[in-house]
Amino acid sequence: MQHSADIDLESRGEATPFGRSIGRMFAVLFRPQMRRWRLRIALAFLLTVAAKGLAVIAPVFMGDGINQLTADGAARAAGMSFVAFFLLFAGSRFLSNALPALRDAFFSAVTQDAQRIISVDAFAHAQKLDLQFHLTRRAGALNRVIERGASAMEYLLRFLAFNIGPTLIELCLASIVLAVRYGIQFSIAAVVTVVVYAVFTIVVTEWRNEQRRDFNEADTKLRGISIDTLSNFETVKSFAAEDRESNRFDHALRNYNKQYVRIMQSLSVLNSGQELIMTGGLLAVLIMAGHGVINGNMQSGDVAAILFMLINIYRPLNILGWAWREIKQGSVDIEKLFNLMDMETNVPDKPGAMAFKPDRGHVQFNNVSFTHEGRKDGLQNLDIDIAGGNFIGVVGPSGAGKSTILKLLFRFYDPVAGSVVIDGQDIRDVNQVSLRTALGVVPQEVVLFNDTLRFNLAYAKPEASEEEIMSAARRAQLGEFIESLPEGLDTRVGERGLKLSGGEKQRVGIARAILLDPPILVLDEATSSLDSSTEEEVQAALREAAKGRTTLAVAHRLSTVANADMIIVLDGGKVIERGTHSELVASNGFYADLWARQSGTDNGASLLMPSVTPQVV
Repeated sequence: MQHSADIDLESRGEATPFGRSIGRMFAVLFRPQMRRWRLRIALAFLLTVAAKGLAVIAPVFMGDGINQLTADGAARAAGMSFVAFFLLFAGSRFLSNALPALRDAFFSAVTQDAQRIISVDAFAHAQKLDLQFHLTRRAGALNRVIERGASAMEYLLRFLAFNIGPTLIELCLASIVLAVRYGIQFSIAAVVTVVVYAVFTIVVTEWRNEQRRDFNEADTKLRGISIDTLSNFETVKSFAAEDRESNRFDHALRNYNKQYVRIMQSLSVLNSGQELIMTGGLLAVLIMAGHGVINGNMQSGDVAAILFMLINIYRPLNILGWAWREIKQGSVDIEKLFNLMDMETNVPDKPGAMAFKPDRGHVQFNNVSFTHEGRKDGLQNLDIDIAGGNFIGVVGPSGAGKSTILKLLFRFYDPVAGSVVIDGQDIRDVNQVSLRTALGVVPQEVVLFNDTLRFNLAYAKPEASEEEIMSAARRAQLGEFIESLPEGLDTRVGERGLKLSGGEKQRVGIARAILLDPPILVLDEATSSLDSSTEEEVQAALREAAKGRTTLAVAHRLSTVANADMIIVLDGGKVIERGTHSELVASNGFYADLWARQSGTDNGASLLMPSVTPQVV
């Protein structure tokens, strides 16, 4: 199973990026979703072949026209007019350039759709990976992998299919025409020149890539020193280090200049070498053609045709060095994208998992043990039985396992041992979508999308009508606020809901839970970050949300769960006490000690019931 949060995707030995990833990239074109583009794909291929065929035959028409001009009078009169040959040349040349432009015009929709399909597939797959993956990944890394991979795919599809591929087709067609029309030696010379040119370019480009990495490192260091020194000018002046920093900058700039000179020198080697190989190939062909004219086997127009044909072949090779770098980088980006799509979740649904069927919301944790990755402590042999419709509070110090209980209930993780059962159904046997639809949650900090209030309120139930949304909002003490806004439900809340206050955001989260109308409500420190006045309003909304359903509340403030049907006290991943508030205070144990410490400062009201007067033991 693959599971890497960093998505640092190297080839895993199954194939090189050029093999596995490029093959999978082209396979996207043959997916069922791309069926509607099959005709365009076939037509694009035919136009590409036709364009390259015309590009190869155009110099032949030109050569025949020249031969016609240089022929003696009788041959000129008997043959086809040179004007006709030149017209054929002009028409072939025009079509060889016009057909690719036509192909690109209608094929862009194909590449864009392929890019969309692979992007959506990768995005959807990433959404289905387990919580641990998303908690440990580097910020922004996932988005960059998807964006770069999809962009590289779109670019390489066009480049390989319409630049590199057609060049190879043109070389093959030209080799055939040269061999059949003028002699096998010209075909061999053309192929050898291209092969030597390509090998030289790839070798030198790889050498230059090493230099480019050194240059990039020198550039990064130079920019870092410059920005760091200018940003910390007070520290520099305080230590009278102006000259020292100038010397550091000078040293970094000298290294940058050195690497830049190496880059430019190697570029000269590449360009000069390419020109030497190409010119050498053309010279060899011209000498052979010249001997053919002297021996009477060829005409002057044939020499011009061969020269023009080879120039057409060699011209696209000018970008081979750049193309090699782009193809390698693109293949790496695509490899990372496909490696992301190959990752498997650590919390999969069972094959053929049934939909969860909620009833009264009877929740059981049966001898559950669980330890987070990278930690020693976790839940140990946890047994909790929550009758349907009851309110259960879970309290304890930080790291006791309170939030872990909620994550196991939502099946963000699977327990190492034991089971979590809801209404008689082991949650590992049902699909996760149906399970989470039956669970409503109000977290400690409600994070909203940068969209409208309507979008955020209806996120739990997108098909809800405006009447249903406003009804839930009123029950969450949010109705008057929405009605006071000029744009009402269409008011945008800003990034992460920054345009709303903390209490308003919490009430949006409560309205979501009310709108979802789940049999089980989960409150995860739902009021701990609010001030006292706001807390009272939010707690009134929470009491409304909790009516008629099983409620599991994790709380730091003990007063918020004081009227619970049962309070579970955790410490070190174990249940150390359980009972009602009165029973736990009377027992003079861990909970009673916590209550005594909070009673002097915690004036919060009870979550579901009227306030309880703290009893100091």
